[in-house]
Amino acid sequence: MKKTTLLFCFCAFCFCVSQAQLKNADDVQKELATENKDTIAWSYGGIFDIGFNEGFLHNWSAGGEVASLTINSIFSGHLDRLHGRAVWSNNLDMTYGLYYAYSTGFVPHKTDDRIDFTSKYGYRVDTVKNFYLTGLFNFKSQFTKGYDYTNPNWENAPTSDFLTPGYFTIAAGGEYRKGSDISFFLSPLAGRITLASKDYTSQSPQGAFGVDYNKTVLYQFGAYFSGRYTWNINKKMVFKTRLDMYSNYLAKDTKDSVGNIVKRDNPSNISFLFDNLYSYKISKSMNLTLGATFIYDNSIPYIKTYKNQAGVEVLKNNPGDWLGWLQVKQLFTLGMEYKF
Repeated sequence: MKKTTLLFCFCAFCFCVSQAQLKNADDVQKELATENKDTIAWSYGGIFDIGFNEGFLHNWSAGGEVASLTINSIFSGHLDRLHGRAVWSNNLDMTYGLYYAYSTGFVPHKTDDRIDFTSKYGYRVDTVKNFYLTGLFNFKSQFTKGYDYTNPNWENAPTSDFLTPGYFTIAAGGEYRKGSDISFFLSPLAGRITLASKDYTSQSPQGAFGVDYNKTVLYQFGAYFSGRYTWNINKKMVFKTRLDMYSNYLAKDTKDSVGNIVKRDNPSNISFLFDNLYSYKISKSMNLTLGATFIYDNSIPYIKTYKNQAGVEVLKNNPGDWLGWLQVKQLFTLGMEYKF
């Protein structure tokens, strides 16, 4: 299952990139590298979407939620600095969503929460080819606490928080790049730090997010791949895709004090993130956004049960149980967009 899903993600990503078109930023880079080495150029762009879904029912024979409101927001942007053969590129992706319902007293339930920032500095090998020697920094986390709302006691049992987990990756390697639209980065030397609060890692003998029991930091060293592609289909349609993969050279089974294996792991357990975002501008003020994200991380297993208020293990019986450890997020937003 894991290998099939990973292969599917990689093939889909390669297919998308095969449709690539070269952006003007690459032409600017060539000119700077050959003619105006002292000139500095900036390239930037992005999309901000916010969508609302509201409903109200009174004496409705078919039944339903009396009153509800859903808010989804997405930001995806880039900022690049071009100077001669050097390129400094920055990408920021953020999402946040909330759901309010009358049946829950309009207590907000979080539907989406993500912070993902990548900064790369690369130096072009020569003035003809699109290969760079590149250093990369990546940070991932979330804004607020997360909960498992299938747990009746969810308010007293948060599952995550800002910087819990917090992922920091530093890597050095080679990059193939065309303008601001296409980037393939591969590093055989990539360090990763995972942060988590003891409030979460002390809840289970396995710890949390890969961090050992009652610890706050996990250190990893391995290989890292990151590929990005933006397809400006036309003035109204944009498709963005991304594939990140990480293999930890130091991965091994985790054992408790008496030698029992509490978590299995090895370098072949490659974690990945496959992210897709499609945006269609319906009118000057209206926009349609479709998104799908797939994540696999051996450090974050799927737990089929939760503890009720009596402390008894109860099956969640969720619709997506068959997906196992694969993390899936799908979104549909119809609302307002600002594109720059």
